[in-house]
Amino acid sequence: MGTTMIAILVVAGVLVVWGVVLYNGLIKLRNRVDEAWSDIDVQLKRRYDLIPNLIETVKGYAKHEKGVLESVTEARTRAMGASDPKDQIEAENMLSGTLKSLFAVSENYPDLKANENFLELQKELADTENKIQASRRFYNGNVRDFNTKIQVFPNNVIAGTLSFKERDFFEAGEDEKENIKVKF
Repeated sequence: MGTTMIAILVVAGVLVVWGVVLYNGLIKLRNRVDEAWSDIDVQLKRRYDLIPNLIETVKGYAKHEKGVLESVTEARTRAMGASDPKDQIEAENMLSGTLKSLFAVSENYPDLKANENFLELQKELADTENKIQASRRFYNGNVRDFNTKIQVFPNNVIAGTLSFKERDFFEAGEDEKENIKVKF
């Protein structure tokens, strides 16, 4: 009887230790996903701050391109007001598309393309876009690891019981995958 009791206690102890290790691992991965999302948020804020300056610079040269400028402003406002990651991902993809249109329009204005302020803003925005892409990759890698951890058996049983939910990847929208058509 003593050996059976010891075996039961050992098995129970192993299960408790496994549960604690699993829970702590899930918390660690969830926090890494949140950190990665925060990195994206920092870069998006930087982009939001650059866009008004870019629009003001373009306004002086491209007075009859009001629709493009309004689209960029509207997309920026929508992206800044997104309430959850899924809405923000969609809004950011829309904003990226409108920015591509803005740069395509700028091709029609040689004076604008030569403007030092515009060139510097364009360079800063390109740098920010590169940082956003790197942040997206970092986020998606962490989401992959987190989702995998909560989907595999037997982790999925514990993760489901503890209300761990899958996270969405930050994917490019359909408009981001298309080339912008520039007409002269």
